[in-house]
Amino acid sequence: MFADVAGSTQLYEDMGDDKARTIVAHIIQKMTDLTHAMRGRVIKTIGDEIMCVFVDADSAVKTAFDIQEAVSKDFTFGRALSIRIGEHFGSAILEGDGDIFGDAVNVAARMAGIAKAGQIIISEDTVARLNNELMLHTRQFDRAPVRGKKEPMIIYEAIWQQEDVTSIAVLEPAKFAGTQAGKIKLRWRDRQIELDGNSGVVVIGRGNEADFVVDDRFASRMHVRIESRRGKFVIIDQSTNGTYVRASDDPEVYLKREDLPLLGTGCIGLGHSTVSASDAELIRYIVE
Repeated sequence: MFADVAGSTQLYEDMGDDKARTIVAHIIQKMTDLTHAMRGRVIKTIGDEIMCVFVDADSAVKTAFDIQEAVSKDFTFGRALSIRIGEHFGSAILEGDGDIFGDAVNVAARMAGIAKAGQIIISEDTVARLNNELMLHTRQFDRAPVRGKKEPMIIYEAIWQQEDVTSIAVLEPAKFAGTQAGKIKLRWRDRQIELDGNSGVVVIGRGNEADFVVDDRFASRMHVRIESRRGKFVIIDQSTNGTYVRASDDPEVYLKREDLPLLGTGCIGLGHSTVSASDAELIRYIVE
């Protein structure tokens, strides 16, 4: 499980470094305590994020529910924060220093990268190992490409706010593919990737777990998502520095936790303006 504090950058801007650091440390400790209470183990803390392992899928999902519930009601410092959580079930390699790595870790990080503030995104492998009661609190969410996987993975949302369980109908996997069309091509330097209307989501960022890795110091680890929605391709910013998009000769658009349909041809700047950036810093896109 990966769990991180959403909007921590804004928190530092609003509260100042010292108070923000205290608030984040308080939330990290709360998530750590709840993990231990469910026999989980915190492998490491990465800034405002924790990585944990559990004895089974039920314990992992129950902990995610407890974290979301507790943090959403925590007004110790005058404001409640939101958490993004991703989980995957699978084997991993344990190193001598206690750290873990491997495919399961990468997929769990990918799930967290897809999650929005207040969401718990889990893999199909996790859902398959839940007890019947917990399984009733999940719904199919999307099909997402994951690095190292030949086919997009079916992913689920675990619903911790139970009043929302019946608000969205669960779609059959085939229905994701039936209404999509076209494709988008992305190029950064000598790297290229293509997303068609049936591929679900591609994540772009500096982190190795991203589907399309852009080694730029202004880019966040999981900077933006591009996903297919009803035949259109939409870019969603989830970064620290924001995303700049310029289509052909249109004015530049700045996104901060916002989304925008991509049409025709254009360029994307991860954390820096497309107007002032060099060509080598920009991602070029073509929608066909």
